[in-house]
Amino acid sequence: MALFRRFLVTGALLPVIVLLAGPVGAQLEDNLSLYSEKNATGYMQPLADAVGADFNTGLFRTARIPKSGILVSFEIPVMLAKFKDDHRTFRATTEEGFFPQQTVDAPTAVGPSDAVIVDGVGDTQFAFPGGLYLNSFALAAPQLRIGYLYGTQAIIRYFAANVGDDELGSVSLFGFGLQHSISQYIERPLPLDLAAGFFWQKYKIGENEAGEDLLSGSAFTIGVQGSRRFGQTALYVEPYGSLSLDTHSMDVTYERETLGTTEDVTLEMDSGTDLHFTIGALLKLYYIGGYVDYGFSGNNTFSFGLIIGN
Repeated sequence: MALFRRFLVTGALLPVIVLLAGPVGAQLEDNLSLYSEKNATGYMQPLADAVGADFNTGLFRTARIPKSGILVSFEIPVMLAKFKDDHRTFRATTEEGFFPQQTVDAPTAVGPSDAVIVDGVGDTQFAFPGGLYLNSFALAAPQLRIGYLYGTQAIIRYFAANVGDDELGSVSLFGFGLQHSISQYIERPLPLDLAAGFFWQKYKIGENEAGEDLLSGSAFTIGVQGSRRFGQTALYVEPYGSLSLDTHSMDVTYERETLGTTEDVTLEMDSGTDLHFTIGALLKLYYIGGYVDYGFSGNNTFSFGLIIGN
């Protein structure tokens, strides 16, 4: 069990540690501390949307679900959300107490790393903090797929650990979903298999200076999937596609110093509902397989992963 846990930490969560340990744990909170809620929301929104797009990716790769049987599959999907040019800046306004008030195009959390500085009265200056200069944002999450019962399979994502980084702290994730065969209700043969599924998950990433969760939130997706298998049981390739509705919400909690006092600020961020269209292919050889797909949504996504099981 200890070896299995170490494998998850070093393998499945490595992208999380590499991308979040430094920037999100320290630099991100330092930058946010300069902003009140309105500016902070604009600063964080592109990163929050990318996190949601990642979590709602890498879930469904086949619509071929038998009515009964035994399925046990361990998977490590890697999900990557890409940023567009309009994700890199937002309209920010100087904070209260700075005169004259000015509104500029300032970097978001994923934008340029250089601060934007404006001049005020009496040789004062206000600095809009720079971003983390990210072209994309990647996450990985181990998951288990089990089935089949009445044409249904279950997907579970779970991870909880203190990764040993003072700035990042703990990472926890739990997700659960079901996928159900639609083809089993259609008597006439179809050129492809059809299914429908949903997935819900909740996560916490990092700690702020007060020891509270830096990032926490939930994601939900529901949609339909179609696929067609070519080949034999031992070796096959299966192109697939899916259309889903994705939602995601995130809370960002940080400390802000203003007028000599420290206050806790919590941003309640909701990305709304995105239509997500995905195309990809699965390749399986006996009990080892892999997949790759591309998704089109508010943040286009790229996903690939390893599959071990039947």
